[in-house]
Amino acid sequence: MGEIMRNRLDLQLEMLDEALIEMGKLCQIAIEKATMTIQSGNIQLAKELMNSDDAIDNMEKTIEQMCLKIILQQQPVAGDLRRISAALKMITDMERIGDQACDIGEIVLSSKHYRPTEIKKIGEMAVAASEMVRDSVAAYVEKSLDLAHKVMKADDVVDCLFDEIRQELAEEIKRDTNGNGIKILNLIMVAKYLERIADHATNIAEWVEFSITGVHRDYL
Repeated sequence: MGEIMRNRLDLQLEMLDEALIEMGKLCQIAIEKATMTIQSGNIQLAKELMNSDDAIDNMEKTIEQMCLKIILQQQPVAGDLRRISAALKMITDMERIGDQACDIGEIVLSSKHYRPTEIKKIGEMAVAASEMVRDSVAAYVEKSLDLAHKVMKADDVVDCLFDEIRQELAEEIKRDTNGNGIKILNLIMVAKYLERIADHATNIAEWVEFSITGVHRDYL
């Protein structure tokens, strides 16, 4: 590849990185808004959260077009092609993260306020999941296996929190005498969506690992 072609490719890859960072930030904001809607029961905030899904969807389309343009114009090979292929996989997971944050907003819109005692560990899950999304995108941009592996390990923490929340709320359903069963089940669903968000962040980290090493652990 000539120097001019290489410089052009490097510039396009840099623009791709910037777009992925922006999409990752939109996902983090969606997760944060989802957490705030759970804590406050704010209907307006829940509506804003659902509207933010459009921005994430649009970023997915933009990045997909960028990747296809690079492939068609530059015909990248080896590491560059893996990097672009990983980006195409990553944006699918980020789009689903936006969907699941939106699902949390829908639950809040259809429910009454939650008691503060129900929220603490769900808040911890949301923070952990948001950090996983941030770190997974940063791992791609920085080509960092260490960050990618950090995200994969963090998934265990989120899974443990989910198990604890599910067990605690299952016990609360058994003790419930005030007709709060549906509300408690909704909280379990919120926790499940956060657990899925963490799973998607893990998927992103695994594709980052592939982009660096050429090996995906699911295909060993």
